[in-house]
Formats: sequence, structure tokens, C-alpha cells
Amino acid sequence: MPDMGNSINIRNVTAKRKANNEPTAKAPNPMSAHTSLERLITVWLVEDNHSFRHTMVRVLEQAEDLHCAQHFANCEEALEEMARGGLPDVILLDVELPGMNGIDAVLQIRSISPTTKIVMLTVFDDHDKIFKAVCAGASGYLLKTSPMAKIIESVREAYAGGAPMTPRVARLVLDMFSRLRPPQHKGYGLTVREREVLELMAKGFLKKEIADQLSLSYHTVDTHLRNIYVKMHVNTRTKAVAKALREHLF
Repeated sequence: MPDMGNSINIRNVTAKRKANNEPTAKAPNPMSAHTSLERLITVWLVEDNHSFRHTMVRVLEQAEDLHCAQHFANCEEALEEMARGGLPDVILLDVELPGMNGIDAVLQIRSISPTTKIVMLTVFDDHDKIFKAVCAGASGYLLKTSPMAKIIESVREAYAGGAPMTPRVARLVLDMFSRLRPPQHKGYGLTVREREVLELMAKGFLKKEIADQLSLSYHTVDTHLRNIYVKMHVNTRTKAVAKALREHLF
């Protein structure tokens, strides 16, 4: 498999956007919910199903701001490439793989590149696998039955520091954390709107979806999220949701 590389300069981004009739970095679309990038978000895919893997590669490459730089049939090959210096922004990682499974690979990936975001992409939605993946450091957990548009948006969400999950998986996570500790009834001074945003976030909604649900602008939702992080003394969406679930904030 040829090495497609990880570094994409702005000429590549501009060319890709022009090819798709999209605004370039010099003329960003003011209505876009996506942050203007000087390079594409590099994505790796680890998936042993040949057909699904190549379908996902095509879908990722069709997104104007993403580049599927590498794809692998097992974790060992991906880890070897990372050891050689290949560090992607986001990895879409299957759970059940030949050799090392995806959950065991999460810890190794994070030890090599703590900044790389890992989104589990699998057919399994049972409590045990979800809990182990989240505890190992996965940024998100999606089912392969999710719409392709949801998977693409979740890559962007993970790259931005979010924790993408389908509503069903988010509910399972909610159920798991609700059993871990008794309620502590901390309010953190959150406003009613901030609580609404936090609750939708815990249910797995993305920023744009939260904005649509609450009839707010994307920018306003982003401002609410920043306020939530400050008040709850966290710096990521994952930590905010985990804290809210542990302490039964809603």
C-alpha cells in the first residue's frame, strides 16, 4: 500500500476545494460551521473488512476538509507506521480485528501520540466494549450502521475536541456512569441554557445538531460550551459529559 503521507499544504486544500466548487482558504464561506483550515484533517482507518474499508476511504476523500492518508487491515501495521513517525489527526478504529483488537490498541496509540483522536467504529454497542473503549481513551464510539454523513461530521467533531457518539451509544454511556457513583448535586452555576446544551451533548448530539435543536447559531452553542468547560473545570467535551453523568447534573 503506498504511503500517502500526512503533511498536506495549503495548495492541496485549495485544489481539493476548487475541485468540489467549494470556497478556498482565501474566501471562506461565512455560513460554514467548519473552521477554516490551512491543511486537511488527516484521517487513518483501521478496518479488516476490505469492502467497508474502501467504501469509507472513498467517502472520507469526498469531504472537502478531510484526507484519508492511510488505511490498514490490522492494528499492528498502523502502530508500526506511527512508530516510524506517521501521526494522524484522527483514527477511525474497528473494535474486532485480527491480532490485536481495537480497544487494546487505543492505549498504545495514545502513548505514541496523545493528541491523535480515536473514534471507535464498530458493529458492537454492548456496555462492556463501550466502557473499555472510553476508559482507554477513545474520543468517540460510533456504529457502522451510522449514516456516512454522521461519520464524516464525527471525524470533524473529534478533531475539534468533541466526543462523537450515536444517541443509542450515548444512552448506554449515560446508564453506565449513572451506576458508578451516587449523585453529588453540584450545579457549577450553569444557566438553564447551558444545562440544555450539556444534556444534548451527553445524548451524542453534535454542535450543529444542538444548534438546530435549540434554534441557536453554531457560534452561540460554541460559546455555551466554552462557558460550561470553565464552570465545570474541564477542557474537553468528553470530560464535561463524564463529569455531568457521574454527578447526575440532569
